[in-house]
Amino acid sequence: MSPRTDPRRFDVVLLGATGFTGALTAEYLAAHLPPGAGLALAGRHQAGLEAARDRLVRINRQLQDTALLHADSSDPRSLARVAESARVVITTVGPYLEHGEPLVAACAAAGTDYVDLSGEPEFVDRMYVEHHATAERTGARLVHACGFDSIPHDLGALLAVQQLPAGVPVTLRGVVRTNATISGGTLHSALGQLARPRAMLQAAAGRRRLEPRPRGRQVRTRIGRPRRDRTLGAWLIPLPTIDPDVVRRSALARPDYGPDFTYTHYAGVRRVATVAGALVGFVATLAAVQVPPLRRAIGRRIPRGEGPSAERRDRTWFTVDVIGEGGGRTVHTRVSGADPGYTETAKMLAESALCLAFDDNPPTAGQVTTATAMGENLLRRLGDAGISFTVVTAQTAPHGGR
Repeated sequence: MSPRTDPRRFDVVLLGATGFTGALTAEYLAAHLPPGAGLALAGRHQAGLEAARDRLVRINRQLQDTALLHADSSDPRSLARVAESARVVITTVGPYLEHGEPLVAACAAAGTDYVDLSGEPEFVDRMYVEHHATAERTGARLVHACGFDSIPHDLGALLAVQQLPAGVPVTLRGVVRTNATISGGTLHSALGQLARPRAMLQAAAGRRRLEPRPRGRQVRTRIGRPRRDRTLGAWLIPLPTIDPDVVRRSALARPDYGPDFTYTHYAGVRRVATVAGALVGFVATLAAVQVPPLRRAIGRRIPRGEGPSAERRDRTWFTVDVIGEGGGRTVHTRVSGADPGYTETAKMLAESALCLAFDDNPPTAGQVTTATAMGENLLRRLGDAGISFTVVTAQTAPHGGR
């Protein structure tokens, strides 16, 4: 696969290569760029960018002339120059509520595709309200949540829907399991969101007022209840993440998800005691983060920009099971891989950018999901990259476990 003809100087620009996840993303890009593709690194500190480039050259000697671009979220002109020079911009610089909007605005205005790792519902909703219409007009594709939030859930749901009859009501439940520990970036993003429940609800309401509703179709998410899942042999805990919102928006945009679509989202655990502990812990954390000194104390446990060792990541795994029913048929699909928070997230983010840059994707623009913007192309890419997308079972008679 070779880069397409384009007047822009760079195929992919990465903002955040000096951070932990950004460095992993840069290394993956260095090893998987198509021949002749143009890559640039962007950031505030020249010395850090030079050190990042030196690391990439050890992986791919052709990157010795990789351009280093100045980009600062407090300097809109610098972001505009970056966006105007690129076909796709990747950013790993979060929390996105604090640092993200200026780059989204620059990419929307320039007609530049944009991918990030945001799992922050308020940020994603606010970016839709402020920049979706501009991106639709310029042709930019703004794709948030291109890491563990929320690709395994979004594409796992897509794979499940593809195994069910067309034109029938569809019910899916997604269950995520992992032995990973939370990352510093994820922790600080989560703390920021939990401390702003009213703002998060207001952002969601603002988006609902603008977002078109499908005609003749019903699409919804439901909050499940803690229970035992007989299909998976696991206890289920309702999981209030951005993932069900992403799946729902893919279903809104894709009529092939059926005339009546419902999705419920859970974490899966082995023991019922873990369910009780998780619910109590969530309530306690929600209360604690409303008090700034307590919120800061929790945040100090895992500083931003730090992550586990390669040895720890090598011992880490995830699965996302999606069980679907429709038209008298039941299907069980599974997405699985290694360390979700860093290794596989960097892979997902980089492949999302490469997919936007080089693949023949469905025509779309504005703020879109991975299943809408890239769909089957990204499924293929990630499968080739070592993330497993499998159909565990598919049968005509429904079985228990709902």
